[in-house]
Amino acid sequence: MKLPSTIPAPFDEIAAFASDLADASGAVIRPHFRHAATGTDDKTGDAAGQFDPVTLADKGAEQAIRALIEAKRPDDGILGEEFGDKESANGTKWVIDPIDGTRAFISGMPTWGTLIGYHDGTKPVVGIMDQPFVGERFIGWPGGAALMREGKTTTLKTRACAGISDAIFACTTPELFKTPIEQSAYEYLLRETKMLRLGTDCYAYCLLAHGLIDIVLEAGLKPFDIQALIPIVEGAGGTVTDWAGGPAEDGGQVLATGDARLHDQVLRELND
Repeated sequence: MKLPSTIPAPFDEIAAFASDLADASGAVIRPHFRHAATGTDDKTGDAAGQFDPVTLADKGAEQAIRALIEAKRPDDGILGEEFGDKESANGTKWVIDPIDGTRAFISGMPTWGTLIGYHDGTKPVVGIMDQPFVGERFIGWPGGAALMREGKTTTLKTRACAGISDAIFACTTPELFKTPIEQSAYEYLLRETKMLRLGTDCYAYCLLAHGLIDIVLEAGLKPFDIQALIPIVEGAGGTVTDWAGGPAEDGGQVLATGDARLHDQVLRELND
């Protein structure tokens, strides 16, 4: 896919390589989607009441991404969901989730995506969410974000939403909220917002950047669940923090909003 010409140096080279990684992973993933023969394993080892699926597509896509990084940028570190951490020789790191939303993937629903983030040693600065089945690629960089689809590029911009009562709220599942405080926060937004959408995985953050959703609240995230999405949301004018208002790149409890005024309101409620 042709990248936006507005991406400034040096982020344009990083974005171009990230797009190459998305192409490589998509080529692996597409033949497996909605294919009955695609194998699924449970990473929990069949622990009672738990299910953490991984498919041949997850593993193959991450292997393809890692192979390309090793070949083209061998000094860069890699943190991936399926194959762990490779130490960086230069302070930078690629943070990847080959299929964010594996449950959606094995159910045949197209609300999953490949997450590819680039951390410059200070923070995530370039991120891609690629959905190779529907052909949508969201990309973010310092100062901008865009959606590429069917040869067209759409500049992303979050929308104004000053009040919680006017907001559309999304999260992947209420099961993310394990503690009484987390459950209370979810129930508050469920009660006070205009509408809730579940089962959104990484797509929620991208639709927030697109100006279609106002709040994403989640808990229990890993770094590879969120780092690629931070540049997309922030590049579109949104805010991503943890529930205390600090950096969200390590995962855990994450809040994303499109309007800074809304972010302040939700943070006050979370910390009340």
